[in-house]
Amino acid sequence: MFAPDLTARHVAGKDITLEQRAFGAYLGLAVGDALGATTEFLTPREIREKHGVHDRICGGGWLRLKPGQVTDDTEMSLALGQSIIESGKVEAKAVAEAFSQWMRGKPVDIGNTVRRGIVHYRNSGETSVPENKFDAGNGACMRSLPVAIAYWNAGWDKLFVASRTQSHITHHNGQADAGTEALLQMLCMAFKNASKQALFDIANGLVENHRVYRFDRRQVENPSGWIVETLQAVFQSFFNNDDFESVLVDVVNRGGDADTTGAIAGMLAGAFYGVDAIPGYWLKALNKDVKAACHGQTLALLKLADMSG
Repeated sequence: MFAPDLTARHVAGKDITLEQRAFGAYLGLAVGDALGATTEFLTPREIREKHGVHDRICGGGWLRLKPGQVTDDTEMSLALGQSIIESGKVEAKAVAEAFSQWMRGKPVDIGNTVRRGIVHYRNSGETSVPENKFDAGNGACMRSLPVAIAYWNAGWDKLFVASRTQSHITHHNGQADAGTEALLQMLCMAFKNASKQALFDIANGLVENHRVYRFDRRQVENPSGWIVETLQAVFQSFFNNDDFESVLVDVVNRGGDADTTGAIAGMLAGAFYGVDAIPGYWLKALNKDVKAACHGQTLALLKLADMSG
């Protein structure tokens, strides 16, 4: 395990409020999704040839998106968040129904594992797919932010139960569970004003328990939908850059599953640096309805966390 320079410049400001961090995470997710969708499935060389350094929310990509449009990463997060708000907790059947309704809306993109999980629920009524050692995709991790906001101060045990409840609807895999839970811990600690060193310690703990997640200075390029490569790329970009914009530009220019690496890096950097650290030109380019939904859900999920706590 390498040790990045985690000096005072990496310590988040203590004057950033919980609401600013949670809203920053939600907008960061959407911004990273919209930014990364343009370079999804491209190689770093192809990105350089086409965009130079890709740093604008301009749509396009293989999905031919409108500028500011988001993909399944943000849409599934919002579906999960709304389910939590309406149920008062992560309730398996309510979440499964929310995902099913989302798929009925013919989303612009949907992962194969997610599709199979939703179809399994529709056909069987079961809210957990069978455990599968080959389903270590990033599809449950990418949508997990609402769990972190609603359970930010509930304790790790409750957080992990809630995480697996939503995850196992589509992804039932120990490797994916471990990565998703580590990310949720990092988000919750960022909400509590933790230093970047404290977040690095959580990532390092994940590596100690699951060596496959080891990340070093050799940059992961073309990260796939495998959660291990996704989080390796996210950790490298987050721990080796000093501001929100640099983290996002770094990770989406690696190509591969760039909308999801962008979304996860965005939520983590947004939680750490706060909403005011997100460049205004990215926020201006983001779909207005998405921005409004992220704000409304942030407030409602934090209120729910206060009531539950």
